[in-house]
Amino acid sequence: MKPLSRQTSFAALLLLCLLSCVSAYNYLVVLHTAARSHYHVGSALAKGLAAAGHQVTIVSPFELKKPIKNIRDVPVPSILESMKGHIGKLLEKSQEPIVTRIIDFHHMGLAITESMLRDPIVVELMQSNQTYDAVISEVFLNEAHFGLAEHFKAPLIGLGTFGAISWNTDLVGTPSPPSYVPHAMLKLSDRMTLFQRITNLAFVSYEYLFINYYYLPLQEAIYRKYFPNNKQDLYETRKNTALVLLNQHVSLSFPRPYSPNMIEVGGMHINRKRQPLPKDIEEFIVGAKQGVIYFSMGSNLKSKTLPLEKRQALLDTFSQLKQRVLWKFEDTELPGKPKNVFISDWFPQDDILAHENVIAFITHGGLLSTTESIYHRKPFVGIPIFGDQFLNMARAEQNGYGVTVNYAELTAPKLLAAIERLIGDPEATKKVQDMSDRYRDQPETPLERAVFWVEHVTRHKGAKYLRSASQHLGFIQYHNLDAILILYGGIIFVLYCLFLLIRRVWRLLQELFIGRANDKTKPKAKLN
Repeated sequence: MKPLSRQTSFAALLLLCLLSCVSAYNYLVVLHTAARSHYHVGSALAKGLAAAGHQVTIVSPFELKKPIKNIRDVPVPSILESMKGHIGKLLEKSQEPIVTRIIDFHHMGLAITESMLRDPIVVELMQSNQTYDAVISEVFLNEAHFGLAEHFKAPLIGLGTFGAISWNTDLVGTPSPPSYVPHAMLKLSDRMTLFQRITNLAFVSYEYLFINYYYLPLQEAIYRKYFPNNKQDLYETRKNTALVLLNQHVSLSFPRPYSPNMIEVGGMHINRKRQPLPKDIEEFIVGAKQGVIYFSMGSNLKSKTLPLEKRQALLDTFSQLKQRVLWKFEDTELPGKPKNVFISDWFPQDDILAHENVIAFITHGGLLSTTESIYHRKPFVGIPIFGDQFLNMARAEQNGYGVTVNYAELTAPKLLAAIERLIGDPEATKKVQDMSDRYRDQPETPLERAVFWVEHVTRHKGAKYLRSASQHLGFIQYHNLDAILILYGGIIFVLYCLFLLIRRVWRLLQELFIGRANDKTKPKAKLN
């Protein structure tokens, strides 16, 4: 056999390179929220796509710690400034009525949305000749950002870091019957009493009116301001969403219906293999004979900003524990810190929860934290502050692996009792282990599933075949109100007509019988 010529070898190499590039796509990933927890979910997807050989551009408030192959980083730090005031008031606003919190929450979203779009870095990106095969946008009070999809002539893929809520379910027509699907902001489970169903329905109705007649028109104004050349309006853009990846899994929540283009990928950010801990943290954990309790209030809430009485309640509680405590505290000094407490402004939470000597978690009840805790088989005490944290903790209590302490009632005796109740109950540990086993029993990892569906939608140019016809129905049509009115109204009308006819016939018969009876009682005329 003759050896291949140099030209043939070059041609073969070129063909191989071309074939390897056929399935490589270019994605724009928009992670606008100034919350590290949300960023962790989105960046996990971006890294997964990059590892699969795709080119990824990330727009977010945070900068990558180190360069990653196939990822272009576009940091927008101005978002942090626009959100700083809102985050600083979380504890203060947690005591306000939920209706007030909803309004403030959405106003925060409007501020963040425009902050990103007017940033010079984003403006430059939009004015470039760059093309993308799909735009992946976090869905978190930022509907005007969806205009980037049409701007770059690409399908829109949503990423629901918050779990299932109307912001993302409405994008693909996922039904959310209020009879057994509780709103994410309420302390309810899927097993509701009559009063709870009334409460849920009332809140869902309020949110529908608020979003559709107040909030979305404001997002539409921002959309038109920054995307004047888009042919679709905001409402059409939302309805044409190709796919929504949802940071949730049925084993961690409750059964509910989804449209075929809404895919559960909850926990795709979790490390499946524990990384080595820093030496000082490892030694602190290993040296704890009674185990370690990890305490963190998440990426948005700062322990150093807690009111002094709440901070003192925590100090008093931890000083009475036999266990050691890792406390995420954002300052180098903590006056009155007990000897059994280790503080740091940052902890590798995933790897800490995976450690066999960590026995429990004290958390704010956020979705990422509770998912990580369940995956690593650790029961938890929750101090919910806002958002879906109340629902997450209600679910944990219902399933027996969590205990809630209300922030307003947070005192040393109550927190200590909750911790002792949790770590002293072997059933709590067993239940969270069972929950973890169910969650882990999946045919592929959530990240692999997410990457597959993103590629699938890209390959099939938006996968329109997955889209529900409900997206083209108005409120009256969707709920069949017109059909109900015609069908049951018609039946009622026919029955009413029959009733009138029967009543008329009955009256005629009565008149006939009465007439005959009168004729019989009348004296007959005498013949002359």
